[in-house]
Amino acid sequence: MALFWAAPLVAAQEAPDLLMRWAEEPRAAYPVGEAELDEFEFVARPIVVFADGTTDPQFQRQMGFLAERIDELAARDVIVLIDTDPEARSPIRRSLRPRGFAVILIGKDGRIAQRKPAPFTGRELIHAIDKLPLRQQEIRDANRPLDGAGAQALPLR
Repeated sequence: MALFWAAPLVAAQEAPDLLMRWAEEPRAAYPVGEAELDEFEFVARPIVVFADGTTDPQFQRQMGFLAERIDELAARDVIVLIDTDPEARSPIRRSLRPRGFAVILIGKDGRIAQRKPAPFTGRELIHAIDKLPLRQQEIRDANRPLDGAGAQALPLR
């Protein structure tokens, strides 16, 4: 499935609840708008792509890399956020202070996991995500038996 990022940008920017839109369509890229990073904490892993415009060759290349692996990224609770207007001074841009092009991976815990002034391949991003502590916990939880073997119930009070 392709990553959508061109036409839906204007409509997505006006959406009141970015997380609701992302839950409905996790394979899209969303403009940062007025979103704050803490909105995504323990819910999603933002990949924020900054550029000085949509015609930036590095931006185009990065969006292509993301599109190639969007299904795998969506399975890892990634939300792709883009900011191509430095003059708008979005809250996320003010918080992360990029200079020109930058790709920043934020963990579910809200910490910057990776920051790069050049495009990341989808493979590099997936590898970086899979090394994050909360992702490791998700993998362990997914591999636990469903029948409760080895698990102990906590007493109710």
